Amino acid sequence: MLKAGRIRALGAMSGTSLDGVDAAVVETDGERIFGFGDTRYRPYTDAERVVLAAALGRWQGEGLAPALEVVQAAHEEALSGFEGIDLVGFHGQTLAHEPRGRGTHQLGDGDALAEALGLPVIWDFRSADIQLGGEGAPLAPFYHFACAQWIGADEPLAFLNLGGVGNLTWVDPRKARPEEDGALLAFDTGPANAPINDMMQARRGLPCDRGGVLARQGAVAQGALERFLEDGYFLKMPPKSLDRDAFRGMTAEVAGLDDADAVATLTAMSAAAVLRGMEHCPELPARVLVTGGGRKNPVLMEMIAVALDCPVEPVEEAGLDGDMLEAQAFAHLAVRVARGLPTSCPGTTGVRAGVSGGTLSRPRQKDAS
Repeated sequence: MLKAGRIRALGAMSGTSLDGVDAAVVETDGERIFGFGDTRYRPYTDAERVVLAAALGRWQGEGLAPALEVVQAAHEEALSGFEGIDLVGFHGQTLAHEPRGRGTHQLGDGDALAEALGLPVIWDFRSADIQLGGEGAPLAPFYHFACAQWIGADEPLAFLNLGGVGNLTWVDPRKARPEEDGALLAFDTGPANAPINDMMQARRGLPCDRGGVLARQGAVAQGALERFLEDGYFLKMPPKSLDRDAFRGMTAEVAGLDDADAVATLTAMSAAAVLRGMEHCPELPARVLVTGGGRKNPVLMEMIAVALDCPVEPVEEAGLDGDMLEAQAFAHLAVRVARGLPTSCPGTTGVRAGVSGGTLSRPRQKDAS
């Protein structure tokens, strides 16, 4: 039985950028944030990244043993050694996401992780939402609501996560609860870092365009950008979500460009997707707080900021940790699941009603003898 009140939860996140596992402690009762604890980052090796990349798009039973071994080992290493932990939130590694098709697939074994850590683990956060008609993503918005209250926000603001895929959460912190009507609107904006990273890996053997250096040297191919924005996804009303590779055509659009122009164009596409997404917000936010690896790309940040009439800042400007926000989110959500509180609602995933998604795995009791 989870103790009442404030507890120490440990969350882990391995995003679609395939960079590594983030682990972070949050002190929370599932509604309020009381404080933050230790963090850890366990990067994937080049060899592990190759194994995971080869598994993208696959579903259960499709020869995933090598990838599962990578995911389990990396998470066990990242999550071991934290002190005073009551509960673990384990997201796993997203390989495929088809909310109107085969569902969603986050590779990982919560039962095995609970045994390895000797702690209760909440996992499989997305399936219940999809089964009830939701998109299964994004799930961080309920944590964003708690963050908005923790920083003392008193007017609407937005959290923009620039990971492999971009997602936006519009928050009205004046509401009492995240599931309240009008408190949240959330959706995936479009591709963010994934196509840039894939291009850098394919052409330069590098994991990303660090500091936006290559993009700044290039010129945006306007025709390719305009064709990208013709995709029907941008006209679709939220909530809505994407698979990591939903915009595969981006690569073909820049195939004939030199490296700098190709990366500049992909970066402009990611920024334009965010700007199209902002058009869906109920009102202009007072500020946009950016999390995820994309906030470290000054070219991408400048492309977004120049087109908006509000400050666009890394979440660190509000006293939050942009590297660990997603891991913290799954720590917070794990507590909500354990206490039967909703983790998604119509405004975040389009689910028919607020739903608490997740599976609880407990380590087996050791024999007293």
